[in-house]
Amino acid sequence: MKSYITVDDILNRKHFESIKVIAGKEGLGRQVKWVHVVEIVNIKNLLNGHELILSTGVAWRDNKEKFISVIKQLIDSQAAGICIELGIYTSSIPPEIIELANKSQFPIILFLKEVPFVEITQDIHGLLINSQYQMISNLESYSQALNKRLLTIDHYVEILKFIRSYLQVQVIILFTNRETQFIPEATEQKRKKLLENLQSQTEDSTYIAKIPIHLLGESYAELAIISEDRELTEFDQLILDRTATALAQLFLRNLYVEEKHKVEETEWINDWLEGEQNEESIKDYLALTSTSKPKGAVVCICKIDSIEDYSTSDLTYFKMFTRAVFEQQGFSLYVADKRNTIVFILLNERSHVTWKARVQDGIQRLMDSESQLGNDKVKPILGVGKFIEELTDLHKSYQTAIETIRIQNRMSIPAQSYFYDDLHIFRLISLLNRHIDLQEVVLEYLEPVIAYDKKYNGKLMDTLKTYLSCNGSKQETAKRLFVVRQTLYHRIQKLEKLLGSDFMNHEKRLAIEFMILSYEFLISSNQLKEKKQVL
Repeated sequence: MKSYITVDDILNRKHFESIKVIAGKEGLGRQVKWVHVVEIVNIKNLLNGHELILSTGVAWRDNKEKFISVIKQLIDSQAAGICIELGIYTSSIPPEIIELANKSQFPIILFLKEVPFVEITQDIHGLLINSQYQMISNLESYSQALNKRLLTIDHYVEILKFIRSYLQVQVIILFTNRETQFIPEATEQKRKKLLENLQSQTEDSTYIAKIPIHLLGESYAELAIISEDRELTEFDQLILDRTATALAQLFLRNLYVEEKHKVEETEWINDWLEGEQNEESIKDYLALTSTSKPKGAVVCICKIDSIEDYSTSDLTYFKMFTRAVFEQQGFSLYVADKRNTIVFILLNERSHVTWKARVQDGIQRLMDSESQLGNDKVKPILGVGKFIEELTDLHKSYQTAIETIRIQNRMSIPAQSYFYDDLHIFRLISLLNRHIDLQEVVLEYLEPVIAYDKKYNGKLMDTLKTYLSCNGSKQETAKRLFVVRQTLYHRIQKLEKLLGSDFMNHEKRLAIEFMILSYEFLISSNQLKEKKQVL
């Protein structure tokens, strides 16, 4: 299935009416992940792959050697192609370059008329972002269908057939006991060839993807997909990951089917957290374990660093203390252990209007108490998900609690709230960071300021943040920065030069404020690359 934007797709967009593909026509199916305007000759270290390049050719004007060098760099960097505007700087393409591009199936497209690059980049970037949102929607639909199947199937082969029918690829699972399963079935000769391809896979292979399946901390199997007629994309990788997770859940269910009651109870709660328990099952379970009728619920995750350093008695006491604290706040608790976290399911027994205040009071008492883990009094990291009124939606609270912990770990300042509902814009930043190259978007807006600060040890970024937070008040900004007015005016002039004189206009200002928060998010999670001259 096609889940990405190609060069050919973009050629059907606005502003591409008057074009000519003069080389690399066989590469029009290449994936495009981003669009760059390039007017320099040393570009290789600034690309991540799959960029469509727009250029007037001014950097290599009347210099064939530089032109050839740029095309070679783009090919080596796995760029998607280049669009060149014929006109002042480029009047023709040397035959050597056409031959080089054809040999590498690298598309070269000529604009026969002058076109607005800024409108092209805006249009294509919007197209790419919308494609990412569609990919998220498709992924969610696949996950829901997969979860439904998990409730009824008994054998893992049905999951393998499901991913095969969805992606139309060869699916292979290799167990640690050397047992293998191929979907669709393959002849002995083809099996041998496929396994050889898996073993010889290189890191840059785009036709093979695989992921390990771990159970109880041990390697259990490896799931692989192989395509014979198309490159695998990020979407294929995400589908593979979800399928591996589903397989792991199925294997664990089968392994634990005969375990003792306590383990079965833990498994039941875990399934509940994953959204695999229906309303009838939940009612039956609560009827056996509780006398109250809950009025909604919320999940609180407690992340404990180096949890293996604590004894069973320490952890048991901590759970007991936590239970006592929240029961006094009108909640009944169910507990599940997951790796280095303890998951508390808080079933609300009072008015849902006051749930947040009561949880806040409970957390405050927990954090202030001297009854912490061990003698070192380690304070755990807490994340509270969304409050849900239907108990079948508990998995939504759980997933948002996970996201709360994830965002807290990546924020540059300590969390001001334990609640998912209070994270606001950071939720959007985290979502975008997982599904697009957020760094590229941030640098598109802020790279001139970041580079200036690094080169001159300036303080433009701090000035920009303060100026925006003061709503453009120069007097208040100078006061907060402890600088004289003249110094501030000089910095603002420099910002106007780097960002444009319109950087305080409403829409652009909102975008810059969002990019500043995204920049701090990436910095704190060490995701900005040195080659971008940011760190």
